Amino acid sequence: MRTDFDLNLYVITDRRLSRGRSHREVVEKAIAGGATCIQLREKEISTRDLFAVAEELRAITREKGVAFIVNDRLDVALAVEADGVHLGQDDLPLTAARRIMPPGMILGVSAGNLQEALAAQSQGASYLGVGAIFRTGTKMDAGEPIGLQALADLCCGVSIPVVGIGGITADNARLVIEAGAAGVAVISSVVAASDIAAAAGEIAGIVRQAAADRRKKGD
Repeated sequence: MRTDFDLNLYVITDRRLSRGRSHREVVEKAIAGGATCIQLREKEISTRDLFAVAEELRAITREKGVAFIVNDRLDVALAVEADGVHLGQDDLPLTAARRIMPPGMILGVSAGNLQEALAAQSQGASYLGVGAIFRTGTKMDAGEPIGLQALADLCCGVSIPVVGIGGITADNARLVIEAGAAGVAVISSVVAASDIAAAAGEIAGIVRQAAADRRKKGD
């Protein structure tokens, strides 16, 4: 299983929030600002068009040395040789996904509680996307926020990296890292920003500093 991926600033694409900017433009600017992982999430186009976008983003992320994850679609992730795929609780079962995936491919899984997190870990997840941490209007099915204490408990309960998602901004990103997360996943706070690179840079800096401070406390 691949272990060299960096989850500090995990940016998820969203065409509805990008102010008319292409996935390519959003991703290039997010990486320029410090994004360490990119997830392509696109549910409203054909498989052929999704493949074309994924192939383009795969080339960019490979050149920049940034991990590239495809949401939901393992077939597309495999076709473009993405670093990984991210699956939700209602997507392809993890054991089935692992049978199809190359051994080193990253498998991200959404989890809303410790039970889901432990199940995903036991079935081969590489990392967990946990949330929603704070209230968010980006994902309509996100449910009620689980909060920082639940995040902290979950981080303590698993041995694989956890990424917090849901309502995360420059104002609260530090709290997510202090709770034990390996990184933050953001959508609107970067994708919808007027200056994508600056927004990504601000959050990336906060995350790096919070992680460094947490390491010092642990020493």
